[in-house]
This record gives sequence, C-alpha cells and structure tokens, in this order.
Amino acid sequence: MVRCCKALPNPPPSCCNLHKVKIHVRRLRSGNGGGGGGGCAGEQHPQLESPAPAGSTPNRKARFRLQFPQLALRRRLGQLSCMSRPALKLRSWPLTILYYLLPFGALKPLTRVRWRPVSRVSLYKSVPTRLLSRAWGRLNNVELPTWLRKPVLSLYIWTFGVNMKEAAVEDLHHYRNLSEFFRRKLKPQARPVCNRHSVISPSDGKILSFGQVKNCEVEQVKGITYSLQSFLGPHANHDNSSCCESFQKQLVTKDSNELFHCVIYLAPGDYHCFHSPTDWKVSHRRHFPGALMSVNPGVARWIKELFCHNERVVLSGYWKHGFFSLTAVGAQNVGSIRIYCDQKLQTNSPRYSKGSFNDFSFVTSKDHEGIPMRKGEHLGEFNLGSTIVLIFEAPKDFNFYLKPGQKIRFGEALGSL
Repeated sequence: MVRCCKALPNPPPSCCNLHKVKIHVRRLRSGNGGGGGGGCAGEQHPQLESPAPAGSTPNRKARFRLQFPQLALRRRLGQLSCMSRPALKLRSWPLTILYYLLPFGALKPLTRVRWRPVSRVSLYKSVPTRLLSRAWGRLNNVELPTWLRKPVLSLYIWTFGVNMKEAAVEDLHHYRNLSEFFRRKLKPQARPVCNRHSVISPSDGKILSFGQVKNCEVEQVKGITYSLQSFLGPHANHDNSSCCESFQKQLVTKDSNELFHCVIYLAPGDYHCFHSPTDWKVSHRRHFPGALMSVNPGVARWIKELFCHNERVVLSGYWKHGFFSLTAVGAQNVGSIRIYCDQKLQTNSPRYSKGSFNDFSFVTSKDHEGIPMRKGEHLGEFNLGSTIVLIFEAPKDFNFYLKPGQKIRFGEALGSL
C-alpha cells in the first residue's frame, strides 16, 4: 500500500484513487523485477495521476471499476485456493451455477480476477442422477386417480407427440400410472417385421450413427467416439489385453468378417419396448452400474464416452455370421432396464457401485449355447427413453440401408448382405 502525505486538491472518490495507485504499483514492480527503469529501486515512487475534472463523466471502464470491488474479490477468491478440494467445489458451485444461468454474462467480470467456473461437463456429472432417477421411478409408480389419468396422460401425449392409434389399449383410463403408459404394448399389425433382411431395428427411434468399427473405436455421434473395450468390458472367454486392436480381433471369429455398429436413440414419445433384431443365441449378460445422464444427441455431442459412463446392460452371443451383441443404455430418469429372460437383473440399485460390473451366463445343461431368440421376439423394455447399441460381426460386404438422423420403427430393415 502507498501512503500519500500531501493532500490533493479536489480529491476524486477514494476508490478510484486506490485503483490508480494499485495500477502504478504493479508497473513499478514489473520494472524492478526486470532490472530496468533506470536509478535505484528504493528511490522510485509511484506517481499519482491528476484527478479527473469535476464535471467530467467517467467512461464505461472506469464506471465498472468503481462498481466492482476487484481488490476485495481477489482476496476472497484467494482464500478459496487454500481450501480442501471438496470444500473448494462446494464454495465454487453456487457461483458456477449463477455464471451459466444468469443472462447477458452478468458474472463474466469474475473471470478477470482469476476465477474460473467449473466446466459444464463436471457440473453435470456431479448431479446425483441415480438418486433422482430412483425418485422419478417411484413417482411413476404412484397410482393416479381415475379422474386425473386422462388430463395427465393427454398432456404427455401432446408434449412428446405419442401416436395412441398404434397402442393396443387406446383408453387412457386403463393406465393406472405413468409407468404402465411408458410400457404400453402395440397392436400386432402396427409393426410388421421385415423377413427379407438379416438385421431389423430392435425398437422405434432415431439413427445416431452406424458403420464399421475402426481401431476399436465406436462412433457415439458424428465426430465423437468411445472405446469398444471400455463399453463392452473385458472379453468373457479371453484374458484381458491392454491392446485395443487385439480386443477387437478377439471378437471377430473369421478373417473375412468385420465388426459393425448401429446406435438408435429412443425419445420419450417412442415405443419403449425393444425386440430381437435377428435370429441369434444370447449366451451372456453383463451389467455395468453407472451414472444416468441424458443420452439426448445434444448431450452425446457434449460429453465424450457418455455411453461408457452410463449404466448399461450388455447382451452378447452369436448369430450365423459370428459375434452379436445388443446393449441397452440407461439414461436420466431411466433407471429401470428390464430383460424378460433375466429375472435376476436389477438396475439402478444402491447395492451396486460405479466402476464395477457383474456377469451372468445363460449357458446351462439344457441350453449349451444360450437362449435362442427369434427375429422380432420381445427382449426387454425401458422406462421413458434411452439408447440401443448394436455391435455385431458380419462379412465385409454387409450394407446398411440407413441415413444419419433418420427416424426408424421396430421391424424395419437396418441392413443385409
């Protein structure tokens, strides 16, 4: 701090003078540190600028400096750096939330005093999505009064564009709660199954990406990829390998084949059951407990390896061309993933911790190769919307009949040889 012994005529407001003194002290220190400036460092004194005329109006930058207490804020933010990491996050979150929510960049000046907001991704990952999804699941199972069912379900139908003419039961009073409405069945003729092609769509939805798996990387959305090994986990019948290329080769049974993938996003208004996409045998189930973040395409572009972070159930087995897998990926408010042939599966359970997985084999003394599934057969269901990821082995001349962003319905062709 610099003390001025001589009184200044017509002194301006003290806050402005202190700011000017601080600026000159900073310039003086930088000059001393570099050894330049001429003369001894002890003989130099900061010079005060002459005060602004009494009738002049401070410019925009000066007005901001008068209103924004930079010195005090630097001191307070400096105290945050001395805190432990959890305490620092706790103190930073309120400012971060306000930074992103307030309009017109109201808190953007905070970045000028060496404060940085927590990134949007870190902020979103810190939300207790599993707990919120459990609460949402309990709310969905609350039985609605008969007089309230039609208004509530009609609002949902109008919001998400649900086509009730395809539902097996069109009367809204039949659905006792939201969960039953989400899991509604369709009329048999509403989704004819295409028998001319080898692979059909397992559900209604939107095509996010499809194609060959290259360098053990699967495309999440256009331009964003994730690791195949992280997504499926270690191979059940082979030793763990650190090399991704060798992991991909372990899945391919024939040298003339390649791995292909297809990602289908189910919106909240879509049909929520999923079916077998081809004739195959399910031999293994792997459940990954994890987060339950939104799998909306916008969020998928935002968070890398989103599908590897979220809770998911991987069904793997074999079809006529080799390896075949179907993965049901959970999402925000979609903690419940049900597989009809696996009554022991419990998703979004507090007894399972993130970062682990548990396996279950369908191979028994009766079914030596697993459970046979026919094309179009009921396989499982979601609550609300989510994502289906198909990863399968096929000959190199396998062709997809799709376009990115295309809307597709269960039973329509995905591709064929």
